[in-house]
Amino acid sequence: MARGIDYGGMMHRAMQGLIADVLQAVAEDGLPGEHHFFITFDTRDEGVEMADWLRERYPEEMTIVIQHWFENLSVTHEGFAITLNFGNSPEPLYIPFDSLRTFVDPSVEFGLRFETQEDGEDDEEPAEAPAEPEAAAPSTPATGGAEVVSLDKWRK
Repeated sequence: MARGIDYGGMMHRAMQGLIADVLQAVAEDGLPGEHHFFITFDTRDEGVEMADWLRERYPEEMTIVIQHWFENLSVTHEGFAITLNFGNSPEPLYIPFDSLRTFVDPSVEFGLRFETQEDGEDDEEPAEAPAEPEAAAPSTPATGGAEVVSLDKWRK
C-alpha cells in the first residue's frame, strides 16, 4: 500500500458489483415494472463472446437492450451471459464486467459510465490503472432532469 488507497479501483469494482446484483435479481425474478437496461460494452475486449456477424457489425462497441425479450440470463463474478433477439435470430452473448462502458436504466434515470484512463494522462497513475467510474445521466431523452455526478472534484 505504498501508493495509498486505490479509491478509483475500489469504486470501479463496487459499481461492477452493483450491476451484477441488479442482473442477478433480474435473472431470478424478471424485470420489475418499467425497468429496462441499455448496456454498452467494448466488443474488442478479451472474454466478450458473440456471433461473428455481430462482431463484424459492431467491431468496437455495442449497446444491448434488456427489456421485452431475453433468455438464459446468468451472472458470475466476472460477467454475464444472456440470449437476445436480433431480427428474430436468438444470439447468445457473454459480456465480462470489465468490458462495460455504460449501464443505464432510463425508467428511473439511473446510469453508470466507466471511463478508461488514457496512457500518460496523469503522471501519478500507472498506465494500467483500472478504469475510473463516473455516475452518468441516461443518454436517452427524459422528461425529468437527470444530474451527472463526476468523481473528478474529489480527486487530488
